[in-house]
Amino acid sequence: METKDSVELTTVENAPTEESATEPEAETAASVEEQLQAKEKEARDNWDRFVRERADLENYRKRVNREKEELLNYGNKSLIEEILPVIDNLERALEHASEDGLGAVIEGIRMTHGMLLAALKKFNVTQIEAAGAPFDSAYHQAMAQVPTDEFPPNTVVEVFQKGYMLKERLLRPAMVTVATPAK
Repeated sequence: METKDSVELTTVENAPTEESATEPEAETAASVEEQLQAKEKEARDNWDRFVRERADLENYRKRVNREKEELLNYGNKSLIEEILPVIDNLERALEHASEDGLGAVIEGIRMTHGMLLAALKKFNVTQIEAAGAPFDSAYHQAMAQVPTDEFPPNTVVEVFQKGYMLKERLLRPAMVTVATPAK
């Protein structure tokens, strides 16, 4: 009988109680809760990363469109800057040419000059009107100052080289002489 009782005792002792049965379930529930929180955090992190990447993509698109528009508007700037000295030389030739026997040459130079200006105008290149205008350092480059009573102080008296704008952007400032008060 002793053996039987001892066997029964050991079985009763080894039998799971209600408390010990709920401990693994509680551990499993806590583990599942932790996993859920970890997945929720991962989902928030992924959403945050997605939103940031989306914003980066939108900023990239805007920048590319802006650069494309600028290239279309100002891409021919270097070509125009190369043509401007040719126009300057044609204008100088016209100023210094005499009318004696060179009428056809002068007329040809005038026509070429007019054609070049018309071509530049097609690409929105305009001359800066400087003579008689108030001096503006954003559009004029002062080469000399002349004391005079004929013009108000800080007024452009003479233009050495014309300035040009490409749309709203300065291509080249006008080189000018500026009036100062006579002494």
